[in-house]
Amino acid sequence: MSSNRQSSHRVIAIDGPAASGKSSVARELARRLGFAYVNSGAIYRAITWHILQKGIDAGDRDRVAQTAESAKIACCLRDNESHIVIDNVDPTDCLREDRVNESVSCVSSVPRVRRIAVQRMREYAHSHDLVMEGRDIGSVVFPDTPYKFYVDASPDVRLRRRAAQGQRDEITMRDHADSSRLVAPLVVAKDAHVIDTSHLTIEGVVSEIVVRLKQIGLKVSA
Repeated sequence: MSSNRQSSHRVIAIDGPAASGKSSVARELARRLGFAYVNSGAIYRAITWHILQKGIDAGDRDRVAQTAESAKIACCLRDNESHIVIDNVDPTDCLREDRVNESVSCVSSVPRVRRIAVQRMREYAHSHDLVMEGRDIGSVVFPDTPYKFYVDASPDVRLRRRAAQGQRDEITMRDHADSSRLVAPLVVAKDAHVIDTSHLTIEGVVSEIVVRLKQIGLKVSA
C-alpha cells in the first residue's frame, strides 16, 4: 500500500494500542487545532458489524473479504469528525457491541479489508487537514507525514480505562492480535514521538503533542 503523496493537506498520526487514550487525545487535539478528527478504527468496526449482521463468520476470510468489497461504504465528516455509513445504514450506535469487540481484530487482519479501509482513510486527506488515530496510521496509511505520535499506557491503566468505558474486550488478546498480524501490524513507527499516558491527563498529552508539533515546524495557534 503506497501512501498518498499527492495530498496537500496535513495529517497528524496518532497510533497506539487499545485503551491507550489515543481516541480522546486525537479528538481533543483536532479540536484545538481546527483539524478534522478521523477514527480509523470505526471503519473496521463498521465493516465488522456489517459482516456479523449478515451472519458471516468473522473467521471466514474469503467471505469477509467478498462482503467488504461488495459493500457501499460512505465516509464523511459531521461536525468535523469522521462518520461511516455502510449500505445506507448508520451503525454508529453498534460499533462498541461485545460481538464487534470480539471480532474486529480478526476482520481487520484480512488484507483485502485493510486495502478498502486504507483507501477510505486516505480520501479524507484530499480535502481536509486531519488528526487520524489508529494502529498503523504513521507506519502504513500516511508513512510520509512528519507528524507521528505513538501513545501507550501500562496494561493495568488500560484495563481500568476499558472497564470504565463499559467494554469487556480482552486487552492482552487484542494486543497480541494487533501486533502479530501479517498485514500492517501494530508497531511504533521509527520516527514517531512516543508518549506514555499512564499518569497524564488528556490535556497534558495534547499539550505535549502541540509542543512537539511546533518543534518540528508545524504552524499551530493552539
